[in-house]
Amino acid sequence: MNFLKAYTPYFVLALLFTSCTQHKGIDKKVYQRPNILFIMSDDHAYQAISAYQSHLIRTPNIDRIGKEGILFTNACVTNSICAPSRATILTGKHTHINGKTDNSRPFDTTQVTFPELFQKAGYQTAMFGKLHFGNNPKGVDDFMILPGQGNYINPDFITKNGDTTRMEGYVTDVITDLTLDWMDKKRDTLKPFMLMYLHKAPHRPWWPRPDKFEEFMNKKFPEPATLFDDYQNRGAAARTAEMNLLTDMMYNHDSKIRPELSKKMQPEPFVPEYNNGFHGPYTERLTEDQKALYEPILDKINQDFEENWSTMSREDKMRWKYQRYMQDYLACVSSVDDNVGRVLDYLDENGLSENTLVVYTSDQGFYLGEHGWFDKRFIYNESFKTPLLVRWPNAIAPGITNEEMVQNLDFAQTLLEAAQIEAPADMQGESLMPLLTSNETQWTRNAVYYHYYEYPAVHQVKRHYGIVTKEYKLAHFYYDVDEWELYDRLNDPNEIRNVYEDPKYADVVTRLKQQLEALRKQYGDSDELNQKYIDIHLENSIDSPLKQKGS
Repeated sequence: MNFLKAYTPYFVLALLFTSCTQHKGIDKKVYQRPNILFIMSDDHAYQAISAYQSHLIRTPNIDRIGKEGILFTNACVTNSICAPSRATILTGKHTHINGKTDNSRPFDTTQVTFPELFQKAGYQTAMFGKLHFGNNPKGVDDFMILPGQGNYINPDFITKNGDTTRMEGYVTDVITDLTLDWMDKKRDTLKPFMLMYLHKAPHRPWWPRPDKFEEFMNKKFPEPATLFDDYQNRGAAARTAEMNLLTDMMYNHDSKIRPELSKKMQPEPFVPEYNNGFHGPYTERLTEDQKALYEPILDKINQDFEENWSTMSREDKMRWKYQRYMQDYLACVSSVDDNVGRVLDYLDENGLSENTLVVYTSDQGFYLGEHGWFDKRFIYNESFKTPLLVRWPNAIAPGITNEEMVQNLDFAQTLLEAAQIEAPADMQGESLMPLLTSNETQWTRNAVYYHYYEYPAVHQVKRHYGIVTKEYKLAHFYYDVDEWELYDRLNDPNEIRNVYEDPKYADVVTRLKQQLEALRKQYGDSDELNQKYIDIHLENSIDSPLKQKGS
């Protein structure tokens, strides 16, 4: 679809005319193609954004993007795991097509990414933060990216020169500093820019900045209704997943219990002797001055644990783990929100807001104690849904909420159309431009396709694929099981009742299975491909349980 023909006349005029932009005292004539600022965090649950739910935390800066633009309530991913999600965003293709089905499989560098297309179209491109795979992002003029998962404190960065440099400070602040420095000192004001601002936070293991660590350690958070879910009426996948807060969340790595205290408390149940959370992210990276800020807070956490843990009931231990989790996770989110505010303020102060399309999203959702879990991977709502807020003053009316089924598969084509760049024919998403510009009648999708592959692996979430509409969710778990699950999304929002065998839903099952098969054909997925990726995964699977636990 040609954007100039299809969308709002006042924006067409903005595209056709030029305007004067003053930068450092020099007037420049700038052609008004929009700048693109793509902001993505890692594992940021929509439940931890107050524009969606405000019971856990306030995020005024991220909320602002939705208030001044559009908030999507049914945005979701095609495969809820970090690197595959990022590959889908970059290529506009499902993971079985771009080849990045799991975290261990290397990215196919022959794939065309949307930054390449922006670069070829005359945009200045840059990337700062967490990519998660590859050391040389394609189509990016300038970058500094974290190696792999990166570190929260004194992080290392890979530069475009191929070297690695360590920068002192807190990673969320440092990534923002790099981003602002590029916009202020390095960008070419004669060109529009496509800037990817990619946060590590709030990925595990959660190390907040010291001030946030202290602030949130003293907070108590409401528990989710399904914290003590017993998985009745669900299949083997939910019952066997290793994501439980009490039994699978590590005490040193996640809850900040010092290794020596864990060892002292042996053989206390639920306190295994892992120490990698302190060994790398904390013990080996911090300066003595930095440790002096963290140690008093760690003292309080460890004193509480030592004095009270052994006398707690199993339920109280679960509650203790939940609070420790939320305190650190949400403290990391708070820093993200503060820094997003810094960048939005820079756009305002430098006359860039009006012609910059701003996206805020995450690489997928995350469990915040729902069903007793942390992590992601499942087609269930908390991991399947992802935040998506978009602001573009020239095209998007402020304060819109949209409920359509949109996916990370759609991001590349959306941004390309906004910039008047033709998308490759083999991209599989749909541009969100009709929804951004209140032309909903041009939007035709009513269902999305999901497929998760990384099993057997860390967290032991079984392979499954499925179809999701606004009303229902049908999933097929396979490989070492053959089980189907159906959820009524409107009447069972917590997804605790599998109604696949309920006769009242027989017609729904029949219809959704037909739609599911049609989607698999449309996107080029099949049982033969499933077997191919099973074989590849088993050949390349990670063999270290400790390494897996920290992923």
